[in-house]
Amino acid sequence: MDANTFEQGVATPAFHTGPAVADGAREGALFSIGDLAREFGITLRALRFYEDKGLLSPRRDGMTRLYSEADRRRLTVILKGKHLGFTLAEIRALVAAHDGEEASLTLTRDRCLSQLAQLERQRTEIDAAIAELKNMATSLAA
Repeated sequence: MDANTFEQGVATPAFHTGPAVADGAREGALFSIGDLAREFGITLRALRFYEDKGLLSPRRDGMTRLYSEADRRRLTVILKGKHLGFTLAEIRALVAAHDGEEASLTLTRDRCLSQLAQLERQRTEIDAAIAELKNMATSLAA
């Protein structure tokens, strides 16, 4: 899975990629921390966390963080990786691949399949817990 394939995934209500805008339309635009937080539905603290981890690197104008369109695209990749359950190290590799640092890409097809298997196991466990709770609720209502 390359960065382009990863980036073309489908957004879900739990994962918002912001308004659809042609790639070149925002090139050169700057965004405040509040702009990105609102657009992506995340907290200011989350953005600062990704900055602290070296995943985003906004410019500074005094105390104000100014995010570029490239930072915005990186944030899309970061949030998709988070949504899919990848670790911070794996997300870092995805961001590096997205930025054209192919040598940094350590995420493999096997790791994607492993993550998929883990999510399927979790879904099975959740389905079993839901069924058990429904049975309990039914027996308590009787």
